[in-house]
Amino acid sequence: MSLNFNFNNPYTSTRLPLFARNVVSTSHPLGAQAGLRMLLKGGNAVDAAIAAAAAMTIVEPVSNGLGSDAFCILWDGKELHGLNASGRAPQSWTPEYFRRKYGDGASTLPKRGMDAVTVPGAVGGWVALSERFGKLPFADLMEPAIEIAERGYLLPPVVQQKWAAATNELKSLPGFAQSFLPWGRAPNVGELFQFKAAAKALRAIAQSKGAAYYSGEIAHAIEKFSAQNGGSITAKDFENYTPEWVKPIAKDYRGYTLHEIPPNGQGISALIALGILDKFDVAGLPVDSVDSQHLQIEAMKLAFADTYKYVAEPSFMEVTAEQMLDDAYLASRAKLIDMKKAQDFGAGNPVKGGTIYLTAADENGMMVSFIQSNYMGFGSGCVEPEFGISLQNRGYGFSLQPGANQVAPGKRPFHTIIPAFLSKDGQPVMSYGVMGANMQPQGHMQTLVRMLDYGQGPQLACDAPRWRYNAGFEINVEASMDKAVVQGLADRGHRMEVINDSYQDFGAGQFIWRAGNPKVEGYVAASDARRDGQAVGF
Repeated sequence: MSLNFNFNNPYTSTRLPLFARNVVSTSHPLGAQAGLRMLLKGGNAVDAAIAAAAAMTIVEPVSNGLGSDAFCILWDGKELHGLNASGRAPQSWTPEYFRRKYGDGASTLPKRGMDAVTVPGAVGGWVALSERFGKLPFADLMEPAIEIAERGYLLPPVVQQKWAAATNELKSLPGFAQSFLPWGRAPNVGELFQFKAAAKALRAIAQSKGAAYYSGEIAHAIEKFSAQNGGSITAKDFENYTPEWVKPIAKDYRGYTLHEIPPNGQGISALIALGILDKFDVAGLPVDSVDSQHLQIEAMKLAFADTYKYVAEPSFMEVTAEQMLDDAYLASRAKLIDMKKAQDFGAGNPVKGGTIYLTAADENGMMVSFIQSNYMGFGSGCVEPEFGISLQNRGYGFSLQPGANQVAPGKRPFHTIIPAFLSKDGQPVMSYGVMGANMQPQGHMQTLVRMLDYGQGPQLACDAPRWRYNAGFEINVEASMDKAVVQGLADRGHRMEVINDSYQDFGAGQFIWRAGNPKVEGYVAASDARRDGQAVGF
């Protein structure tokens, strides 16, 4: 049944920060509470993050599902670890495979359908995290998600908006309507959505500790589903998949260090932008001034120019992350910025010089920065019906043209999802992330500048209006941004569209800042009002 209320809040919502010794912050309250249940059960922050991630596949299916990829940066109490749980291309995928199917003139892979699906890595990431750092039995971590999928939940406003918007494009794709269009349409706000097929999958994943997904009944069901619907991914592709533990890459800024997952992801963009901003006296410019915003936009443009040219699976890159982050090289890039006008930058030469994010922390000092995504809204649009596996479309990140991101068997595509972590003098400070495609490194940079240059707390930095760089001179700005600043940016040559849609355009962040000894002082947490979520703790 629908609720006859107006859920379109016309006011800017400012949330209060949460102070607690054990915290979970996600973009949906039920996801946050799933993680909190594990902490109350005696689990740690990793247990909480996995339980929250599993629940989020059910309560925010627009942005992630059981067929997603994931990345994680975590502080285990002594040191920092990175996990790349992004999937690889099927062994059948070559440029010739796609040209035979889609014509010699094709330059990109399909955006939707089974030929956009790489092996999903998220479930493998959950298992790897649990085995190495978790305290509770893995099956316990799946309990909240199973319960939510079985009993159902009432649809919240922000998720419903994007769910309904995706319907026309995806309704004819295999399994989509059966899974996500009950009654032949998207659920309305306040209507009950149940996902019993996903509950079946979660039970199998729980009982087998993920084996059913990668070498058992779920893998074989996806192979059969793929073959029936024009795809070529096989159970063998699933069986060969393993997440990779990686060392995060880092850049110092204002006495702190920002850590990101290394390529094949775009986290390096935030590090490049901060490395460029480090050459300027940002704090000497008023916080919401035209000068400050213009400078940040131009730094982000320079960062993306290099990222889009060079970043790929590391073994295919013609330059290294270290070369792209070289301080002398970034200083040369900083000199290209003109404070009086916008520019359209090309890539430099470093050789010479529709996603969910969550974070959890516990009183023993463990902090987890975790992100999980199906890429575009509902991913490929294909949903294996027996187990409710909503499959991502990460293959769309490949190219058919020669270059670093040309598709190849077993290769990982360029990835947009990036968790972040901040430290100071080798000690943890903040686990955070801002979801939303190429908005993610932009959100990492904008919120961090507000905190480190301007002294704004995490919730205030989260609530402040944002801009989003698209391409060339094109940017979007939030409707809440001061009109004088918007005009000032236009006067410098930025071409802007002022929009109200914050779901993807301006991202949504979750932040946990360590306030001191976790057993004594604890943490301060923030959750973005641009989505339905919240920070919870005790």
